[in-house]
Amino acid sequence: MGKRGVITFSRPLRYRTRLARMNDGSTQAVLVGIEKGIDVRIALDVMRLTMNDALDVALIFSQDQNLSEVADEVRLVSVSQQRWIKVACAFPVGPGYANKRGINSTDWIRIDRETYDACIDPTDYRKNTK
Repeated sequence: MGKRGVITFSRPLRYRTRLARMNDGSTQAVLVGIEKGIDVRIALDVMRLTMNDALDVALIFSQDQNLSEVADEVRLVSVSQQRWIKVACAFPVGPGYANKRGINSTDWIRIDRETYDACIDPTDYRKNTK
């Protein structure tokens, strides 16, 4: 994405071994990546762009309720700067997803499984952690 002019930030994943129950009832150890600080980075970016009058719409692909606070802050900036700003969150819905709610204080954009699957990055980033 950086080669396309998109400013990117990376956060190292921490990998933990977890036991997963398989369909046949057995358990297997699997490596699971755990991210930290992503919601803070999203909030910082949204607020920086809002304060610099660099966005009218913030579309957040998350259901993390911690981000409802940034939506409230954007609304306050919108009022103080007397301009229109929309904050929305997009998230997958369907039989395999338990969470049916978007981020509070945002507009919710529900994505079907086919659209969600088409957005998944096929890169296995774990190759560099061994």
